[in-house]
Amino acid sequence: MAYESERGDAFVADIKIGLIESEFAEIIWTQEPITTTNLVKIASEKFGWKRTTTHTVIKRLCQKGLFVNQSGIVTSLISRDEFFSMQSIAYVENTFKGSLPAFVAAFMRGNKISPEEAAELRRLIDKMDF
Repeated sequence: MAYESERGDAFVADIKIGLIESEFAEIIWTQEPITTTNLVKIASEKFGWKRTTTHTVIKRLCQKGLFVNQSGIVTSLISRDEFFSMQSIAYVENTFKGSLPAFVAAFMRGNKISPEEAAELRRLIDKMDF
């Protein structure tokens, strides 16, 4: 399934990344635009990566369509919110046959929410355009 980002860029909805890639992507999202030099330094400190490993991960995330590296400056093609929204939608579609009520019912089993959280959910539903 293809989507359009907030910037108007087209992207594919089934981008999959691992935990470490997700942590690395988070660094880019929070600090973009960011140079590959800074990413190498941060990845060395945080993950113990060598320069080549960092460049490999940057390249892989760019090939997946999350980011773009232009002249050593990395920026996102898909925002963090767009990415996690897309992942959530895919999870509900794949696990609960697209049924949001089934997902919420499964989530609520054994979990309690506060009155404030319930009110926020009601506000979100009320704001939705149907």
